[in-house]
Amino acid sequence: MTIDVNQLAEHLAHTPFQVEGVYRYARNPGVPHADYTDAFPGFVFPLAGKVQFEFNGTPYIFSPGKVVHGGAKMKLAQKMFGKTDWEYILVLYRICNSERTESSFSQQHFELSTGQSPRLIELIRRLWHVYNQRGGISMFQTEMLFRDVLNEALLCVDNRQNSCESQPLFERVAHYIHEYYDQSLTIASLAEQHNVNRNRLSYLFRRHAGMGPAKYVLEYRLNMAQEMLATSDLPIQQIAQTVGIADPFYFSRAFKKQCGISPTEYRAKFINNPC
Repeated sequence: MTIDVNQLAEHLAHTPFQVEGVYRYARNPGVPHADYTDAFPGFVFPLAGKVQFEFNGTPYIFSPGKVVHGGAKMKLAQKMFGKTDWEYILVLYRICNSERTESSFSQQHFELSTGQSPRLIELIRRLWHVYNQRGGISMFQTEMLFRDVLNEALLCVDNRQNSCESQPLFERVAHYIHEYYDQSLTIASLAEQHNVNRNRLSYLFRRHAGMGPAKYVLEYRLNMAQEMLATSDLPIQQIAQTVGIADPFYFSRAFKKQCGISPTEYRAKFINNPC
């Protein structure tokens, strides 16, 4: 089953818990699986390959990009996929407040879709390494690292969900810019046109394009200007106006900043090297 990541985060924020064990399992050299889960709930962090486990009859495929949670003492079954190697880290934990145990997420099985996250994998491997050290510092680091692992996993899930929801809106705004780049476009007008506030619009473009909407508009206009310089003999000032930049001096500065040469130099270079 899937789960509301915000509700899970709120639960973890208000529920005291402690790491009971961190274990690595792999097909090679391989370990036998039990018929029931441990006496403590746990998170499974797949690192490589693919294997299926059932928690109380519900199947979950352990593969990178997912995190699976199983409750305590659940009926367990395993299914192999040929001779494919697999590896995962299991972190068992104990709820310290018995009053919250029965009604908590710890009694459920569910899956989190994190996507591929090198940082999450790195944190998980560090957690396993630190747990296998000795001493009080190691114990303290284990507790801190497990929370870092959960934090990263929750952020990955949240980012993927936001990405899925925001991608269509970003594509609509970007398509609008591509169609009307020659007109007066501002962040305020784009936000109003697509019924979204300016902060949300800026977030969309920084997330999906790696830049703010204003820079996106400018770069698209300059890209169109490059095409016009190479395929027409229109005056540079007219090209600037055609792509929606009224000030020719600003156009020349912005063009040189993006392309490394002036519009005049760009046109001369293309004429001399048409291929």
